[in-house]
Amino acid sequence: MGRLFQPLLFFLACCTEHQLHRQIEFLKAENEMLRKRVPKQRIFLANSERDRLVKLGKGIGPGVAKLITIVHPRTYQRWIQSRNAGGTGKKMGRPNTLESVREIVIRIAKETGWGYSRILGELRKLRIRCVGRTTVRNILKEEGLAPGPRRGPGTWSEFVKMHAETLWQIDFFSKCIWTPKGLRQCFVLAFLHVATRRVFVSPASFKPDAKWMERQGKAFLDHARGQGLRVDYVTRDRDGKYVAEFDAVLRDADARVIPTAPQAPNQNAFVERWGKSLREECLHHFIVFGQQHFDLLVSSYVDFYNTLRPHQSLNNRPLTGICCDAHDPLKPDEQVVCRSRLGGLLRHYERIAA
Repeated sequence: MGRLFQPLLFFLACCTEHQLHRQIEFLKAENEMLRKRVPKQRIFLANSERDRLVKLGKGIGPGVAKLITIVHPRTYQRWIQSRNAGGTGKKMGRPNTLESVREIVIRIAKETGWGYSRILGELRKLRIRCVGRTTVRNILKEEGLAPGPRRGPGTWSEFVKMHAETLWQIDFFSKCIWTPKGLRQCFVLAFLHVATRRVFVSPASFKPDAKWMERQGKAFLDHARGQGLRVDYVTRDRDGKYVAEFDAVLRDADARVIPTAPQAPNQNAFVERWGKSLREECLHHFIVFGQQHFDLLVSSYVDFYNTLRPHQSLNNRPLTGICCDAHDPLKPDEQVVCRSRLGGLLRHYERIAA
């Protein structure tokens, strides 16, 4: 009789095991989806939570390394070792590296791309002398980071940050304006200093030819020198209006001209964004009659942008830095007045004595 029930019991056991496997796969998939929606920052667990995970993982065995996602499997192994060593005598060999030191090593490596020798030197500057070259190297390997320094030119964002004080971005902007000959497209050339976000704009032109471009290049360099700003790098797109004579003027001033990659507007993002502000906050509100009218609109907006307009990237300060950090309530003998330009389109407010 037992032989008759044995295959049935085996079949039922297999079904149950299969269902459990499917449930585990479902929970793993659900956990992955949830983890993707959690901000990518380290999750700190209480000691009781660590003990609970260690206790639950004990019954799984080595397979827990394939399941755990809340911490690195090596971190989980350290929890197990620490728990097992709780009632034993002093461990032989070197003590484990402090978690705080590990975090500093990993942070420096991710932020800079330095190798373990350079990181070790930085630790010495921080008066952290409890680790050596091999320890730093092992920490990087455990975290999946290359122990050698990162080679190559770096990213475009890194280049912009490194050279912001001497980097300028330039771009053309245009609008169809009414003239005695009908509608014509009129161009201006904008130069933006990346570090300060200050803008210099050329006079308008219907035909930005080689001679005009050469004059604007010289005028830009004179403006930069007058403002005490260096011009080491100039980025521009591959518009055909940037003639060889224009680039030559910049190179003669020891500036390096860097054309952006094809279809890569993000490489000129600051001046592109400024052009969008110019259009949305000013040009789209006007029907322009003649070149002088166009020059008036653009120059008025540039002056407003450079002196009075608050900028979100500067914590809502104007570029000139006239904003005060301290809270200063309005006094009884003061009042707030509105100053406007271009018929009330551009407005700003200031305090004056009543």
